Amino acid sequence: MWIGVWLKKGSGFVNLEICLISSRKKEQTMISHDRNRVLSFLSLSLVLFLVVSPHLALAKKGQTSSKNQAAANAKRQQTARISQPAEASRGERGPLYCDARAAFLLDALAGQVLYEQNADQRIPPASFVKVMTLYLVYDALRAGTLKLSDTVTISEKAWRIQGSKMFIKVGDRVKVEDLMKGIAIQSGNDACIAIAEHLAGSEDVFVAKMNEKAKLIGMTNSQFRNAHGMPAEGQFVTARDMAILAKRYIEDHPEALALHSQTEFEYNGIRQMNRNLLLYKNIGVDGLKTGHIEESGYHLVATAKRDGQRMIAVVMGCERPNTRAVEAQKLLEYGFRNFATVEAVKKGTVFGPLRVKRGKVKEVGLIASEDVRITVPREKEKSVSIVPRLPEYVTAPIRKGDALAKLAVQNEGHVVREIGLLAASDVEKSLLPPLPILLGAGGGLILIALVGFFILRHRRKR
Repeated sequence: MWIGVWLKKGSGFVNLEICLISSRKKEQTMISHDRNRVLSFLSLSLVLFLVVSPHLALAKKGQTSSKNQAAANAKRQQTARISQPAEASRGERGPLYCDARAAFLLDALAGQVLYEQNADQRIPPASFVKVMTLYLVYDALRAGTLKLSDTVTISEKAWRIQGSKMFIKVGDRVKVEDLMKGIAIQSGNDACIAIAEHLAGSEDVFVAKMNEKAKLIGMTNSQFRNAHGMPAEGQFVTARDMAILAKRYIEDHPEALALHSQTEFEYNGIRQMNRNLLLYKNIGVDGLKTGHIEESGYHLVATAKRDGQRMIAVVMGCERPNTRAVEAQKLLEYGFRNFATVEAVKKGTVFGPLRVKRGKVKEVGLIASEDVRITVPREKEKSVSIVPRLPEYVTAPIRKGDALAKLAVQNEGHVVREIGLLAASDVEKSLLPPLPILLGAGGGLILIALVGFFILRHRRKR
């Protein structure tokens, strides 16, 4: 149908033509095409929504889970832990004051400091060095690179060293086991050099390994220059670092105490006694090492175990050998008498469960990530409590070992330790979107359908 409209303008005409296709067949064809387009659009929208929305919803949880796992891994790699409780005594002159340049008392199981006196003063270590030497020997035995029955050929350098000796001779072939006894019991400098050369090729290389180990276990204020402890420029330790060394040494190699607790050893017809006088008393002492050079005085790191507690006492710079024994015993008795070691949490203890969203299961169990022992004054032993700190829920996917919550260990309401609570099992994410997403998708599709309906209706009216 054609309609002509003529408008006069000036001396001419403007012809406006409006072309309308009113054929019924053509109109139906256009409506059909429009309907197909709308239906295709609706189908594509539904597919995209169902595929993409679950991934968007879970992306944030995936990132959080990865961060939690990284934090848990970092936690497992911590070095030696020692902490300072509020009740710890310091080296002020009084009933507990030690007649020594430096002193330190540590609850070895809980890792808590109970007394300190000039604990960070740098002092030449003397034979304290031998504890680190034996630490590396035990490491090699455990790694299988050394055997107790192996024999070591004694060098001239080892034979010539001054100070305390095992009295080995140049060219002798000595078993590793005998050299270890010569170090721990007789404090033989010659045995230290012999075993250092055997393990590392030279004493210098061995000393480098000693310093690497010191750094690894958290000895931040010590430096070794030889394998035996004779005076050397730049060689020093602190009472605090010696307690850290003793703690880690005993933890990693508890079998070493059977060696350090021996009171005598005979080699080459020469019988020598252990200089740790506390071994000869019935007070539970089973180690660890004495030391003495003129530059620093008399040292003793002593350890004892009673009724499930283990204490480590360090005294450095005493004027006489008897003094170091008296002062170390005083520290040990103070620790056992006044403090209790409480096992607040055992590794693997189950807590929870914790609610899980968007997972194939609705809950996940939680387990304690580590043992927790704390030291408290004996009169406050029953004031220790544990408080789980749980989120309202966690979102799948979850991997076994992921850090999902915290566990606070409290003493009289004050938090003294906090550890992670880990997922006890894997939780896979659900393949179907959660109900809120489905409802949201349904609402969106209804809206799209309504828009399509009104488009088609408008087409028909035209």
